[in-house]
Amino acid sequence: MAPYLETVKSFADVTVTDAGVDTLEFLQAADGVVKLFDLLGSAAFTAVQSDLKGNIAKVRARYEANPEQSATLEQLVENEKGEKKRTATEGLMWLLRGLGFTCKALQNVQANASEELSVAFTKSYDVTLKKFHNFLVKGVFAVAMKACPYRADFYTKLASDPAGGPAVPTDKLNEELKKWLAGLDSIVTRIEAFYEKGGHNKGF
Repeated sequence: MAPYLETVKSFADVTVTDAGVDTLEFLQAADGVVKLFDLLGSAAFTAVQSDLKGNIAKVRARYEANPEQSATLEQLVENEKGEKKRTATEGLMWLLRGLGFTCKALQNVQANASEELSVAFTKSYDVTLKKFHNFLVKGVFAVAMKACPYRADFYTKLASDPAGGPAVPTDKLNEELKKWLAGLDSIVTRIEAFYEKGGHNKGF
């Protein structure tokens, strides 16, 4: 075992070329976000986790069925365009929304040293996912926000090694987290713009 950021693929290390964002590497990094919610340590986040997992599975299934035409996220979406059911395109769109919510929340936490997670996550939810959710789902998220651990406890978990190894120094943790979030933010912004420009989000 090792501290969290050493056990997952960083979005900063996902290959992005002119052809687009590497699908497999992106999915590996997205799997890490699911594990991040384990560190938040509340059953209230189960719905968020299962949503992320479900959408990752839709994109991965498409990749596995058509690997050559799905090497990048952009290629995957373009190649599904003519089909009646665009399961992976919709799954990726919702996955990006969930990742965007997580990214903005943690950027809020990083930018304001005195802000508690519940405040940072609520602020992020208000500007990312809230507009897409019905009354029932909004209620689920409201409960999850209240269940956020204290900021100090969360950072301790991020830095610590579950196997008892040395913890990551605070400055190194902040540096790695900053890179991870910058990579995630860049990818989410890029693919959302791609969806918008190509009209890929129509009908969802």
